[in-house]
Amino acid sequence: MKIVKGSLKLVVIVLFLVFATLQVFRPDFTNPPVVESKTLESELNVPEEIASILERSCRDCHTNRTVYPWYANIQPVGWYLMNHIREGRRELNFSEWGSFSNQKKRRKLREICEQVESREMPLPSYLLIHREAVLSDEDIKLLCQWTETEIEKIPEE
Repeated sequence: MKIVKGSLKLVVIVLFLVFATLQVFRPDFTNPPVVESKTLESELNVPEEIASILERSCRDCHTNRTVYPWYANIQPVGWYLMNHIREGRRELNFSEWGSFSNQKKRRKLREICEQVESREMPLPSYLLIHREAVLSDEDIKLLCQWTETEIEKIPEE
């Protein structure tokens, strides 16, 4: 019994030391610069209601204006979050909208509607902690109507 208690104590100490050491290795949480003239808002008509939905449900992963939560400072959670944010920005970055071709803009607007309708976005894992980001049926309807309207305004190449 003493051996088991001693081994358990050693395992707990080792795990604590590993966890403490991980805290030294943090991702860089610096947001890339935002060129206002290249943002989605500078190119499209974004009504206040749509801007509010995008702000609360999309901004943290799909812009260069991420507001990192306190738990991002705890590793390995910070690495997990940073990976999701990098992936989100790579898929669709509203801060770099102006650098997209018209074809890509039209495709991305279609995908926004498709992904919110199928509830793929926002990610369910994000919604566990960010309950305010949950999209109502009305939010989804508004987003899809808005994307359709904006698609029609973008000339085909």
